[in-house]
Order: sequence, then C-alpha cells, then structure tokens
Amino acid sequence: MTGTDQPLIRLTGVGKSHGAVIALRDVDLEASAGEVTCVLGDNGAGKSTLIKIVAGLHRHDTGTYEVQGEKVEFGSPREALDRGIATVYQDLAVVPLMPVWRNFFLGSEKRRRFGRLDIVSMRETARREMAAMGVDLRDVDQPIGTLSGGERQCVAIARAVHFGARALVLDEPTAALGVKQAGVVLRYIVRARERGLAVVFITHNPHHAYPVGDRFLILNRGRSIGDHNKDEITREELTALMAGGGELEELARELDVAGD
Repeated sequence: MTGTDQPLIRLTGVGKSHGAVIALRDVDLEASAGEVTCVLGDNGAGKSTLIKIVAGLHRHDTGTYEVQGEKVEFGSPREALDRGIATVYQDLAVVPLMPVWRNFFLGSEKRRRFGRLDIVSMRETARREMAAMGVDLRDVDQPIGTLSGGERQCVAIARAVHFGARALVLDEPTAALGVKQAGVVLRYIVRARERGLAVVFITHNPHHAYPVGDRFLILNRGRSIGDHNKDEITREELTALMAGGGELEELARELDVAGD
C-alpha cells in the first residue's frame, strides 16, 4: 500500500498480559478512512483491552501499533488524541446539568479577550456541527441530561469530529439503548464514515454491527477467531461465529438427549 491508501490504524500481532492473565494474544486490526471496522465479542473476549490500547490508555506488550504507517507507543490518551484518534466511551464524560454547548466544548472552551468565554461562538458552533452530523436539537441551551442516551452519544461523536478526529473509536455505544435510540446512533456512525473518518465500532451485538460495518473482527478469550470483509460473511454467519456456533450446536444436541 502507498501512504495514501494504507490503513489509518493498523495493529499487527498485538498482545497484552496483566500478570499471569493473557488479555490479548496475536490480534490484528485495521481501520481505514471512510470505513467502519466492527470489533465483536462477548464479555471477557478482550474488547476492552483492545480499545484501551488503541486509545492510548494501555501499551501493548507484543506486536506493533501503526498510525498511517508509523509505529507508535502511546503513553496516554492525549498522545493518541494528538494523532487524531478520539475515543468515545460508553459512560460518557458529560455534566448532566450543563447545557449541550458547554458539554460540547468541555475542556476546550473558546475565549475572548481577558479570558472571557466566547459563549455566542460556542453556541453557534455546537449548533452548526450537530446539524452537520444530522442531529436536530431543539435547543443547545438545554441541559445535556435531558437528552436521550442516543442523542448524548451523537453529541460526543459530533464533538470528536469537530475537534479534528480522523479515527473514531466507539466503546459499546448502543449497549444500553433501546431499538429506536440504537438506530439513531447507528445512523450517525454512518454519517461519520461518510465524512471520511475511520470508525472502530466495539460491540457485542452483531445485529447492530452488520448494517453499518465494512470489516468485522471477532474476538474470543483474547484471540481473533475471524477477520472478514462484509462481502465475505453473512449476518447469520457473523452471529453464529460470534456466539460460538459449534458450542451452541453441541449444547442443542445435549438438550435434545436430555429431553428424550
């Protein structure tokens, strides 16, 4: 690959141990601009460890981590963010009683002369950026705690895009949402892809991953058990692979025998 078409993020043979516990072993991951890479796995599969490595919270023990072809070893999430890798965690860091625009600029406030907050500019920017992502808010002055879970996720996504993210890592953004609100978030994931971001979508739900994903990495007990492009796998095959199709078939046979 040339420098222009290589993946924005590439992990090769990455491993991570916590003492005697092996959290990840020999895992590969690629995320390219304008694509959604879905990382699927059940609890304990290694998804959390992988996302922390990508986000700069943990350093990998083995393998290589490259950003646009350059090897990196981030010492903090700030270092990853400086390279354009923004992570939106499931437990969003928001202040519920503050308005949407304050949360949008939280920690990165615009200021005028003498250090005064540029409230007019921040309100207008928040409104414009939310609209660009297709988020139609009634009022950016309303407390963010009054928004639905899906809308709060979308504020976090729009914020990351505004502040220059080139890669967006989403930690189970639909896990605690109902069907309608999950659909809202999935639409904005597609919007982020259309704006040219490399999206890494962490989830345990293949029914959420398949409609928006371009690539699928399936983890089980810290190992990769599948890495497929969308044209290589059906939704049913993805679901069976993630759920452990062989184990489920064996369980079904055992239950049939027990029933007899």
